[in-house]
Amino acid sequence: MLHTDREREREMESKIEAATGKLVVKKVGGKSTVTRCFSKYPLKFIIPNKVGSSETDAVWVYTLTYGGGIVSGDSISCEITVADACTAVLTTQASTKVYKSLGSKSSEQILEVLLEQGSITNIAERMQDYQVIAMVILLGPKLKQIKIQVQENVRRMMSEQLYLPSTGLRPHGKTQSDHFLAKPSFVVSCSAFGPKGIGIVVRIAAMTTESVYRFLQHQLAGMETLLGVSPYS
Repeated sequence: MLHTDREREREMESKIEAATGKLVVKKVGGKSTVTRCFSKYPLKFIIPNKVGSSETDAVWVYTLTYGGGIVSGDSISCEITVADACTAVLTTQASTKVYKSLGSKSSEQILEVLLEQGSITNIAERMQDYQVIAMVILLGPKLKQIKIQVQENVRRMMSEQLYLPSTGLRPHGKTQSDHFLAKPSFVVSCSAFGPKGIGIVVRIAAMTTESVYRFLQHQLAGMETLLGVSPYS
């Protein structure tokens, strides 16, 4: 039994030595606080003093990698502990880039998180299979026709997905109850803002990145005359 305990201790020590990042968040003075922060090449943590309202009890942690992403041969291992009733946000300044491997050199990134009692769980449960969140803001007189077209397209798309006719049958033999249970793979909304609706905000939730790219390619194609090329072409 003693031998087993020693093996466990050695295993924990080796994991700590191998980790490129370790973070512990605990309650200090009634607020979520980083009590331990360690990182080494190629990883770096940035913890801003203030993000959002001071009344919000949340620690924000930004992860950075030297070289602007995961490069050939990088091995990144993070251990995060969030104690009872604490809140932590682990994010990046932009999407993490993964560069092409050179020869047989591979890269790996491992994230271990311990959430104790009362801690906020991961965002996956709230996202419910939606993998992509996007927002597009169109503002200004030069985009008037594009804004009108986008609004019409969004209204038509969502009415086709969400509208239930009075008859019980849907195409392909689907009933109303089937339609209620089906989760749309692409959801988009559009709302105007500013004086006389000078701008619009388009919000998108989708299950695949490709579907968002296709939507943006189609909706913003009219901007080619303004930009020289079509966005997302």
